[in-house]
Amino acid sequence: MSSEFVLKASCDASSGIVAAVSSYLAEHDCYISEMHQFDDEESNRFFMRAECRLEGGAQSIASVRDGFADQVARFNMDWEMLDKSEPVKVLLMVSKFDHCLDDLLYRHRKGELPMEITAVVSNHRDLRPMVEREGIRFVHLPVTKDNKAEQEKALLNIIDETNTDLVVLARYMQILSDSLCKKLHGRAINIHHSFLPGFKGAKPYHQAHERGVKLIGATAHYVTSDLDEGPIIEQSVQPVNHTYSPERLVAIGRDTETVALATAVRMHLEHRVFMYGNKTVVFK
Repeated sequence: MSSEFVLKASCDASSGIVAAVSSYLAEHDCYISEMHQFDDEESNRFFMRAECRLEGGAQSIASVRDGFADQVARFNMDWEMLDKSEPVKVLLMVSKFDHCLDDLLYRHRKGELPMEITAVVSNHRDLRPMVEREGIRFVHLPVTKDNKAEQEKALLNIIDETNTDLVVLARYMQILSDSLCKKLHGRAINIHHSFLPGFKGAKPYHQAHERGVKLIGATAHYVTSDLDEGPIIEQSVQPVNHTYSPERLVAIGRDTETVALATAVRMHLEHRVFMYGNKTVVFK
């Protein structure tokens, strides 16, 4: 029987929240091994994350969960209690670029990411061999302007069929429809190259080279209907200078993208991210 769980909670800020939660957990033989909290004074919103384990064997996670709502009812709290032994079910989406997919598959193989990969979906066939070598289901859903709605429906069917919890766009080079973005709200992570200034369109690293940028980076964020404007989970940057060729910038860009995406995915899998509005609270 699993004995470790994560408690995530948020509510309007007021006194007595931490005392009520910690007292309840102590009364139910729960040892708190890690706790983070944050009070956002601008929104008057309180956030808490606690990692706990059951002591003594008298309780179960289900029994601790059952009584918690009554304990915190006066705070009007949004909360969930998540069994750490249950891996998050993740569907990966890719196109032709392989670096983010390769990195996630490697980290998964090494046990760094507590997830179960339900499938890899792509609008191209190029990465099928890489996926199937890992014994993972590969689904080819080619997208055109005429079949986009049909293919997004097929994607949703796969998500429902596999009980997927999270969708990761690991350099998937198609824009999702507003409808799909809304259905995946808080359940889809994308990776995007980011610069100061920001470069959009083809060959962003070549554009950066032409402007002589001094920093390049990548941003991992939740997907919203506002393209590349979703709540940010993680960012990675690297200093560069005038000696860097476009090809070298591309190589460094790959590194920043893999690091930012892998970190964001791990933060989500470990239940460390709270979304509110167009922002996040991430307890690392």
